[in-house]
Amino acid sequence: MQQVKKGDTVKVHYHGKLEDGTTFDSSEGREPLEFEVGNGMVIAGFDEGVTGMQTGEKKTIHIPVDEAYGPVQEEMIMEFPRDRFPADMIPEVGMQLNMSNGQGQNFPVVIVEVKDAVVVLDANHPLAGKNLIFDLELVEIAGGSPLIIMP
Repeated sequence: MQQVKKGDTVKVHYHGKLEDGTTFDSSEGREPLEFEVGNGMVIAGFDEGVTGMQTGEKKTIHIPVDEAYGPVQEEMIMEFPRDRFPADMIPEVGMQLNMSNGQGQNFPVVIVEVKDAVVVLDANHPLAGKNLIFDLELVEIAGGSPLIIMP
């Protein structure tokens, strides 16, 4: 039976959890996730987790921080002057916003603290600093990239 290898396009159902059992994402009720293994489309630990699986196989993988979204980077936590928020916006902890870096690139941030003069924003990925657990089911190996044979 065929096993998943780098370059294969696969379809996978998944249930992503944190170590405390909290679900952060799942393909339940949706189409399976389709991606090319080893092409950087998913986090490294997910790529490694599906490698070697066979169609219909189920397994649970544990992905450490460094193979997931990396550690929390303190430089991605910043203070932003409260008076630069729109006058009608009341900043609250947990509120998700989009910021622009001045070069046209937008990135998501989350309010982590509200002070008198500033609002503390975190631009880290929400799963940074966390070990992840995935329950996987390999639905299909759709095929690999064609090999090019040179003379």
